[in-house]
Amino acid sequence: MRILIHAGNFFPEKTGIGKYTGEMAAWLAARGHDVQVITGFPYYPEWKLATGYRLGYHQENWRGVTVSRVPHYIPKDGRVTSLRRILVDLSLVAASSASWLRVLFGRQKPDVIIAVCPPLFSGVWPRLISRLRCVPWVYHIQDFQVDAALGLGMLKGGVIGKLLLKMETGLLRSATRVSSITPAMCRRAVAKGADEKHVIELANWSDVRGIRPSPSDNTFRRELGVGPEQTLVMYAGAMGRKQGLPLVLDVAEQLLDDPRFKFAMVGSGSDAEELRDQARQRGLHNMHFLPLQPLERLNEMLASADIHLVIQRAHAADLVMPSKLTNILAAGRPALVTAEPGTALFEAVQDARTGLVVPPEDRDSLIAALKKMAENSELRQQLAKNARLYAETRLDQDAILGRFERELAHLIRGAAAATPAPASQVRMQGNNKGPAGR
Repeated sequence: MRILIHAGNFFPEKTGIGKYTGEMAAWLAARGHDVQVITGFPYYPEWKLATGYRLGYHQENWRGVTVSRVPHYIPKDGRVTSLRRILVDLSLVAASSASWLRVLFGRQKPDVIIAVCPPLFSGVWPRLISRLRCVPWVYHIQDFQVDAALGLGMLKGGVIGKLLLKMETGLLRSATRVSSITPAMCRRAVAKGADEKHVIELANWSDVRGIRPSPSDNTFRRELGVGPEQTLVMYAGAMGRKQGLPLVLDVAEQLLDDPRFKFAMVGSGSDAEELRDQARQRGLHNMHFLPLQPLERLNEMLASADIHLVIQRAHAADLVMPSKLTNILAAGRPALVTAEPGTALFEAVQDARTGLVVPPEDRDSLIAALKKMAENSELRQQLAKNARLYAETRLDQDAILGRFERELAHLIRGAAAATPAPASQVRMQGNNKGPAGR
């Protein structure tokens, strides 16, 4: 298959959408498919151009994937606003126009196009190519970007909000297939206009072979000065507005006088420096801040924590599925999650008994749950066992992408059958008819 992927985030970003899009492209290429990617330059989660890159039109080959990078706007100071977020996305679409025009007028068209959202606008060019060249396309929803921005107050309802929602509906309705990462998000796609018959689940996976349960009393934990008798509570991932991470600082402050608890905040993002400053001002000596860790330390880092936090603000947990959760589950560690009933996060944790769930932005409930988990080692062990089992049965990369590969092949066969033969071929077939056809 000739597969073209359009994504705003891609390798070498270590977290979030870029991680999964890169792994999907590499997996498909390893299966022998011709995979091409139109994308921008790495900037997430710091919201700054990654070290070693210079903006410009650039093509590279990575693990058998042809990657075409186009220059786009990236905030130089790493600060994110609604306007800047829209500018990043719009500039990517505009800068990729030359690449898409080559697809539109090229001699060899792709067999299928995958557009990854966010950004919302990633579906604009694939929709046009699909109409003009009869190419099936998949709109893959990692986050409901507009709803999240509206719910978090990052975007006002107004004219812009209505226009973006209308565009989203149009893209969902026109896509050959719509995929999303949880059943709850698939249901939301249908509610927003996608045809239920054309919606499929493409869950975010985990490296269940590379990430495995291991003892918590390891080098990473000892480097933090955390003893085996203490409880290490870790948040590892992006540090942005939708996470609502000041809540973790509030909890750490309330537990300053409880020597059992130590906190580790691992990652980066638009709010990282502000969080560090607040922790210093509050005198949170029970909290450590660390940058994103290299891949070779991921397993050790995950294993070192007794409890992993997955924090989302209200109005965000039903719109996104934090990628950090898949690795936590694979590592066989219990999660403490903020989510509301009926959301994707709630289903993956509460319903599957892989951790405990408390209401978003509820400090007292979060503290009570932390103490409950810290005091009950049997509970932690059972949740950890359930987490690993969930990862093995639901999050295996080969199984998930194997199903998706078969869906892509089905789409291509359907498109080929539905494409009318060229007029010259029809005339030739007519001239070759025997007497019964005359």
